[in-house]
Amino acid sequence: MAETSQPASGTAKTIGFFLGFRMIVLVVGTRAFGLDPQLSIGLTLGLNFLCLVFAAMGRTDDAGARNLLRLGPIRWAVLFLAFTGTSLSWTVAVSPSAALVYWCAMVADACMVTLVLRQGPPRQQGISIMQGFIAGACCVAVVAWLLPEQSDLRLGDEELLGPNQIGFLCAFALFFTLFLIRERAGRYKPAAAFLAMTLLRSLSKTSILACLAALSWLLVRDRSLHRNTKVALTLLVVAVFLLFSPLLSAYIDVYSNLGNQSITLSGRLSIWAYVLNEALDLPWTGHGFHSMWKVIPPMNGDFEPRHAHNEILQQFYAYGVAGLGLLVGIYSSFYRQIRKLNNPSMKAFLSALLLFILIRGLTDTEVFDLSLPMWAVILWSVLMRGTDEQFDARTPVSPSFQLSEARIVTG
Repeated sequence: MAETSQPASGTAKTIGFFLGFRMIVLVVGTRAFGLDPQLSIGLTLGLNFLCLVFAAMGRTDDAGARNLLRLGPIRWAVLFLAFTGTSLSWTVAVSPSAALVYWCAMVADACMVTLVLRQGPPRQQGISIMQGFIAGACCVAVVAWLLPEQSDLRLGDEELLGPNQIGFLCAFALFFTLFLIRERAGRYKPAAAFLAMTLLRSLSKTSILACLAALSWLLVRDRSLHRNTKVALTLLVVAVFLLFSPLLSAYIDVYSNLGNQSITLSGRLSIWAYVLNEALDLPWTGHGFHSMWKVIPPMNGDFEPRHAHNEILQQFYAYGVAGLGLLVGIYSSFYRQIRKLNNPSMKAFLSALLLFILIRGLTDTEVFDLSLPMWAVILWSVLMRGTDEQFDARTPVSPSFQLSEARIVTG
């Protein structure tokens, strides 16, 4: 089957590139150009809002994309953004003004993706966003390989960029590459291999295990993959792990001597226990947006947690029972949309993506957004609708069905 050509969208690719690349702006600005870290953060936020303006300048061509609110996950995403914004009125954040800026940046992400999806055929625009995101993530991966090795052998910067951030970005971008490969939207196998190797080199335990579990599920459930392909992929994964086995062995030795530091299981347990105890003080609406950084005291030495390292606890601490309801609502609505897909192959793929997100959320999460960020909820929801419509158009109708349909019409 020949590759389908997708019309390029410069705006969509630019927005996608920023979403994938912005993580490294802080490191590059501070380490390479000597900027103050706060100035580098301000630069990242400025670029965030500049991208929103850039997206808003585009012309809206597709009237059908205006009905995005008909999709359940997008309605939940809007509700999540609205509630988190409302929580700014009671947040215990050290700097409410900074919390407001970060919330506006999170909303800007969702808005810019929505605007871009309305500037052309949504499915093709979504593919362009993915292409840009993959390019940005690969740039981050290149910089990560060039950074000095951390004391625990992992990729990243001791102060500015954690290996878990790198690992999750690479894993998330890897799912984008797999989608584009399935859709024959470009030659992304080299990018997929590079991102997978960077994920493994990051030594981000949660992202690696979550990705392996999700891809194993995909290999078992996706019947469109030939058996030889599944065997070849399995052997390739085993070969890569054998290649990295000396590094993995050295990291295990380092990890076993870390005691109760934050990256160990005992360190995580102490964080979870403290956060749960604090969350129970305000169980209904929580502590508000951006309410953990500099509020919770240093733990396990000088480690200052920015989030709860568990998605359920993070939402409960920040937004109480209401946050748990939003979390369940978003993911269950996303799952229901997956279940409604007519394309069994895409159903298996997106189920694997959701499985990856859920497993990752057991021991890690995001500071402000969910592991499946709101902009990605919007993007995937629109792509699901477009992919299903394309699948229905490609599926041949049996002659017997056509005959019975004709009898109904003529009768």
